[in-house]
Amino acid sequence: MRKLVLTVFTATLLFSCKNENKSDANSDMDEMVVTTDSTAVETEFNITPIEHATAVFDFGDAVFYIDPVGGAAAFEGQPKPNIILVTDIHGDHLNEETLNAVGDSTTTIFAPQAVIDALKTDLKNRVTPIANDETKSWDGYELTAIPMYNLREEAKQFHTKGRGNGYVIEKDGMRIYFSGDTEDIPEMRNLKDIDKAFVCMNLPYTMTVERAADGVIAFAPKQVYPYHFRGQDGLSDTDKFKSLVDAADIDTEVIMLDWYPNNAE
Repeated sequence: MRKLVLTVFTATLLFSCKNENKSDANSDMDEMVVTTDSTAVETEFNITPIEHATAVFDFGDAVFYIDPVGGAAAFEGQPKPNIILVTDIHGDHLNEETLNAVGDSTTTIFAPQAVIDALKTDLKNRVTPIANDETKSWDGYELTAIPMYNLREEAKQFHTKGRGNGYVIEKDGMRIYFSGDTEDIPEMRNLKDIDKAFVCMNLPYTMTVERAADGVIAFAPKQVYPYHFRGQDGLSDTDKFKSLVDAADIDTEVIMLDWYPNNAE
């Protein structure tokens, strides 16, 4: 029997996010312990939301940063990353100054080619490209790039198919999904055996809470975390998202984290 321990906590750090307004945050966190039968070694997952799309997480023995923006100050007190994942070229996902500040020559960085093409410093020579549907291995982890794009005609200019990546990270049979900026595309709806899913929902850039819930219901992860939910009109209604997923009776636990700890009242 192994114990899989998930400790979730918030950070009180700030970065600015392009073209988005601030509103009230309404999320709380508790410590949870999940026990599963397995002969595999113990795998631990701990996540610290920084803000919006940016997070630091420990998964097994490695420290991951995803979409680090906000400068070095946003990561004060955080452990140095072993690996960085970048999803897209927009300013709330890609900031070259921050990448150079938080990483060093020992840090592995994966990103889509569009991100590499946007870099202007020598950093671009240290980034490993990964394309939609491609899987790469790193130090016992498997990393698969999942497409992320808009479906609505009025939103297709925000995220074109093939440019950005969501990610599935797998270690010892545990599978973590970050959606990146997407709608409830077939590639998301067809995911299998996801333990923890981080799913976006904000207009006009990604999708409504209703479409996000419908997409989650389709692939039924064990746990789902709303993230990237601040849009032009403030924060999306994550409570409504939770109620829709709960009503589907698919045994998916909705976990609310504070992705906007510095929101003004």
